Amino acid sequence: MRGVDLDVPRSSFVAIMGPSGSGKTTLLHCAAGLQQPTSGGVELDGQDLRALDQTQLARLRRRRVGFVFQSFNLLPALTAVDNVELPLRLDARRTRPEHTARLLTRVGLRDRGSHRPHQLSGGQKQRVAVARALITDPDVIFADEPTGALDIRSAREVLRLLRELADHGQTIIMVTHDPVAAAYSDVVLFLADGRIVDRLPRPTAQAVAGRMAVLVESAEQAANRAAAQ
Repeated sequence: MRGVDLDVPRSSFVAIMGPSGSGKTTLLHCAAGLQQPTSGGVELDGQDLRALDQTQLARLRRRRVGFVFQSFNLLPALTAVDNVELPLRLDARRTRPEHTARLLTRVGLRDRGSHRPHQLSGGQKQRVAVARALITDPDVIFADEPTGALDIRSAREVLRLLRELADHGQTIIMVTHDPVAAAYSDVVLFLADGRIVDRLPRPTAQAVAGRMAVLVESAEQAANRAAAQ
């Protein structure tokens, strides 16, 4: 990352896109407290993450941050209910069955609580992961390619769910390579060579794809020039 200055308002849905190697994952990891920047800083609702040690950062991530990954990261031996409640158990916090049931209903899995991951479709697994991210009532959800492993129909279900969460006040920061996925956000940030080089509010899939094509072409030209020197 180089000279990134970013303010994500509460209750917004931000998508991050860019060519391979542009810094998307690094930006996500720094923002989530998974990686410390070598310079500059990161604040979460006024909390300076630089001032926290690793134990404090881990506690912050468990209590104030939710994660949704491309690979679901569900434990195969646990039911959907147990997977959703896992962040609370790891933090030695009391679980509330009625709260878990409401979350599963919210993500469309009211009747799947006793199912294990192998009994669920890809889209259902990702919705369990979304419910797990919500169980701690986090300030922000970080989603890293949340639809990358899903078919088109399942991806749309998950994206509609993320859009609904944002509409009801949840802050979401999502890395994606898919212009259709990015079009569900409020604004798309485009990265190139570690910098934010463009922003697109109220995105459409067509507009996102057009800007990504320009960025990819520019990245390829830069790589060719470097190789020729």
